[in-house]
Amino acid sequence: MSHRILLLGLGNLLLRDEGLGIRALDLLQTRYDLPPEVACVDGGVLGLELLAYVEALDSLLVLDAVSSGRPPATLVRLEGEAVPQTLSLKLSMHQVTLADILALSRLRGTTPPRLVVWGMEPAVLESGFGLSAGVEAQLDALAEAAVAELRQWGVVVTPRPADCAPSALHRISHSLPAHNPSNR
Repeated sequence: MSHRILLLGLGNLLLRDEGLGIRALDLLQTRYDLPPEVACVDGGVLGLELLAYVEALDSLLVLDAVSSGRPPATLVRLEGEAVPQTLSLKLSMHQVTLADILALSRLRGTTPPRLVVWGMEPAVLESGFGLSAGVEAQLDALAEAAVAELRQWGVVVTPRPADCAPSALHRISHSLPAHNPSNR
């Protein structure tokens, strides 16, 4: 089965608000069923390994912390060329950012035609677990913004009953297969 849309959660759960993209992806997967053409990937801090996931897609929707100078917990939407320009913040010299992945993808001619980031301005980027109160309060809004974006793209997103948590099978069925360059 071919995944043409990738919903990618990014961040480091050990740096408080830096992990908000992963937490928003988890919340979205808990509340909604997505069709098979949409793959959900917890990209965490995978770095260059993400290149294999980003190539040969029609659309890429990223959930991530976005440092843009706005007040903490502000929702941020970036599209197209604004994405690599804004997402170049590195927490260390060794970190590979989404902007680096997109630059490599552009060099290889494999950048997805549709690229959107829904993110939030972090408040706390220090070591620790859990989101700051303001970011936690806006997490629902971030997940709902991603759902609205997918629906705008024509994706059928179906709410789950409140008492129906996703099974492990659901999460596995929405992961991408290993990268195979011959599948292009």
